[in-house]
Amino acid sequence: MSTTPQSTSTPRKILVLGATSGIAEATCRIWASQGASLFLVARNAEKLAAVAADLKTRGASYVDTAVADLDDTDQHPALLAHAVNSLTGMDIAYLAHGVLGDQLEAERDFNTAAQILHTNFMAPISLLTWLANFCVQRHAGTLAVLSSVAGERGRKSNYVYGSSKAGLSAFLDGLRNRIDREGVTVLTIKPGPTKTAMTAGMPRSEKFADVDSVAESIVSAIDKRRDILYVPFQWQPIMFIIRNIPERIFKKLNL
Repeated sequence: MSTTPQSTSTPRKILVLGATSGIAEATCRIWASQGASLFLVARNAEKLAAVAADLKTRGASYVDTAVADLDDTDQHPALLAHAVNSLTGMDIAYLAHGVLGDQLEAERDFNTAAQILHTNFMAPISLLTWLANFCVQRHAGTLAVLSSVAGERGRKSNYVYGSSKAGLSAFLDGLRNRIDREGVTVLTIKPGPTKTAMTAGMPRSEKFADVDSVAESIVSAIDKRRDILYVPFQWQPIMFIIRNIPERIFKKLNL
């Protein structure tokens, strides 16, 4: 898949929320090679500085950063306004903020479950509400959001994480229905298991999708103004099958 630099005369202005996640970092490497202007937000200052320095060496025309806990929704309006001012606009907002969480602990403790749901669902809704309204005012922009194939159907192995992503995907469906007519693209990205630091300790992780290939697919989908991306592509028919297994059978499966 080609990652040829864009032919636009000015660099694209891209806000990346959760910039130190494995998928986000791989995607940013492609954008940097295209000369994009990037504003990166993440919680870990040391990792964020390392990512920013790497992207500058790879050709990004501008890189600025903010260290922030994106779970703190009260700080979102000021953070996002600062990011947009730094970039002097925004063409793409790329939201990669999320956690897998501990399913077993979440089964035992509501507060653990609530934290997973807050990080993966409530915090993104806060960010997306501000960003959507910003883009609608300008009748332009792309909101690209990492959801997951895990949100397609609840399974015993990860239903707390899966339910947070199911809610996020449903929110994005409705948001797209509202603002697509205003000239704003909403892309729901549904990756299957991908080889990153977050999944390194998971069983059979060596068979997960290559993160650079996933990033290339994401960049291509954004460029094509796609609505929904399953990546790798085979997850679309796989999840179609899983969604349509009768519940009387599905409830007995170990998935």
